[in-house]
Amino acid sequence: MASAPNPFAPKTFLITGVSSGLGRAFALGALAAGHSVIGTMRRQADADAFAALAPGRAHPLTLDVTDFDAIPAATTEAERQVGPIDVLVNNAGYGHEGVLEESSMDDLQRQFAANVFGPVAMIKAVLPGMRARRRGHIINVTSMGGFITMPGISFYCGSKFALEGISEALGKEVANFGIRVTALAPGQFRTDWAGRSMERTPRSIADYDAVMDPVRAARQAKSGHQPGDPAKAAQALLTLVDAENPPVRLFLGDDALGLVEQKLDRMRDEISAWEALSRSTSFA
Repeated sequence: MASAPNPFAPKTFLITGVSSGLGRAFALGALAAGHSVIGTMRRQADADAFAALAPGRAHPLTLDVTDFDAIPAATTEAERQVGPIDVLVNNAGYGHEGVLEESSMDDLQRQFAANVFGPVAMIKAVLPGMRARRRGHIINVTSMGGFITMPGISFYCGSKFALEGISEALGKEVANFGIRVTALAPGQFRTDWAGRSMERTPRSIADYDAVMDPVRAARQAKSGHQPGDPAKAAQALLTLVDAENPPVRLFLGDDALGLVEQKLDRMRDEISAWEALSRSTSFA
């Protein structure tokens, strides 16, 4: 009888968006731990720099995750060259800041293309192989904004809520195949997410000034001073990958945990306050 795979043996990771931010930190952490990493990026210069990080183990894959038609062939070729993918980390994405009424439907479509449709296309590309091998781990990088919300990032929160729901349901679909799915939900980490990586809709409706102006100013002021350490997030990712029974959802950061706990308390209070009306809709 074949022995179970060693959870601590070197693995092949496919990590999207490794040029900067958490994606780069995840790739550096996995490479330092002895794993092989297929990393996606959109620019050839970034591909060359990535390959130089660990020759023979850092494998660049020039790919835009919103080019859905290109993903299956690119993933197949990467596996042919490097080997079966053990861990998919759907990290690529960006934040959109803008009041909903001021933001366009094109803004919404771009946000969901990068943060939801791209990750799903990547999942669909790796799942057949993982299912055939009866093992694998899919990690979808969501956000504390996939559970708590803040004004001015409604499209972003909506995309992350969607990816959270997809992750949780997918995990139930593939659990019997030995495939695990985790939504990894960071709080504020010291990356460019709130700086040059964020797409901002120009302000146009004065009625929202009182809500939006302080939020935008605070976010810009905090950029570069966020409490989370990307290198420590990478170590958390590696611990997650090595876990025998990884969680369905893992929040990263004191800020994320604090805000989530506050929301859970408010939800419990609201459910209790409106319980009678909730229960009033059944046939007598």
